[in-house]
Amino acid sequence: MTTALITHPDCLNHITPEGHPERVARLEAIAVALKDFDLLRLEAPMGEDSHILRAHPQAHIDRIARAGVGALDADTHMSEGSLNAAYRGVGAVVKAVDMVMGGEVANAFCAMRPPGHHAEREKPMGFCLFGNVAIAAKHALEVHGLSRVAIMDFDVHHGNGTQDLVWEDARILFASTHQMPLYPGSGAVSETGAHGNVLNCPLDPETDGAAFRAVMKNQVLPAIDAFAPELILISAGFDAHKNDPLANLNWVEGDFAWATHQLCDLADKHCDGRVVSTLEGGYDLDGLAASCAAHVNALMERGK
Repeated sequence: MTTALITHPDCLNHITPEGHPERVARLEAIAVALKDFDLLRLEAPMGEDSHILRAHPQAHIDRIARAGVGALDADTHMSEGSLNAAYRGVGAVVKAVDMVMGGEVANAFCAMRPPGHHAEREKPMGFCLFGNVAIAAKHALEVHGLSRVAIMDFDVHHGNGTQDLVWEDARILFASTHQMPLYPGSGAVSETGAHGNVLNCPLDPETDGAAFRAVMKNQVLPAIDAFAPELILISAGFDAHKNDPLANLNWVEGDFAWATHQLCDLADKHCDGRVVSTLEGGYDLDGLAASCAAHVNALMERGK
């Protein structure tokens, strides 16, 4: 068994305005960081509307398809290559779920952009067009016949889109650690989902890795353990790194590696080690590259 790395050159054709933090250089930095890793390297297939429709209505797909080149909001932009990149992102997570569920690989990391966890049911926002990790969860449930899928989101920003897309689905547990106050303003402890299936763990600015680990040990990991998922998905944002320009948490690479190992422990216990991770944020290039490498290295260690 091994770890799959799924990416695609189309993601380099999603061009954002000069100075935008979600830029092509992010994937280039990750590619350099992972270049010597012994991974099963695959190009992402094109996602299909049928995949997206499990999470978004046709009107949302149509809006993105018609948008052309320009700004969808102050943060979220489309270039000529953005639509293909977004569909590749969907295709990557679906392919990763299929491979992990089929026993072809132990786990997988999808190095894709644009990210997805801010895209709500009918609203692209926060650099995101489609809710990739929620689409992956619903694909696992509907196509592979699972009953329970857990999503852990350790991006520094709350995954409001993922929360919106899974709010009514008791089969999906969504757990999030995120800085508060911070964009997008959601993620309060009181937001628990229609079936108690949402766990939000907001963190104060300047929270360090030790405090993050305590929250994981005391809240997140017990909740996932009690849920007993048949697949664990990770929204892997690396913008809680101490050097990230968009937030104020103080984690280091080892914190991301530790969290990955803890989630893999639960995957070993409940779901034969099945883990799929997909890239979300991370905007300091050195911090992103080092943290992503630590995360993928942990997946590789657990996938042997």
